[in-house]
Amino acid sequence: MYGRPDKEKQQTYIKPHVKKNDTVVVLSGKDRGKQGKVLRVNPSKGTAIVERVNIGKKHAKANPQRNIKGGILERETPIRISNLQVICPSCGEATRTGKHRTETGSARYCKKCDTEM
Repeated sequence: MYGRPDKEKQQTYIKPHVKKNDTVVVLSGKDRGKQGKVLRVNPSKGTAIVERVNIGKKHAKANPQRNIKGGILERETPIRISNLQVICPSCGEATRTGKHRTETGSARYCKKCDTEM
């Protein structure tokens, strides 16, 4: 605190393999096996918010000016991207994704059924 400079944690950037609107399955944690749609991805923190997964409770104070009711709210909390696996829309299985170049640019593909996502 006084004599030494604080060592800042360096955030390592992990390129996410999940995108918004992907259907994913949770691999580990209290919600293991649940499926949901990705609502938001935060690549700098390595987290994603998945619909109906990792629900947490938030105590909210009432604010009549903004029409906010007070009470205990349930909402999705972020989950690590490493704990998610994409479900292929064509074969319907949890799979790893790959990238290859096409005429229009690069595209993701399913490594199980080899179709583009």
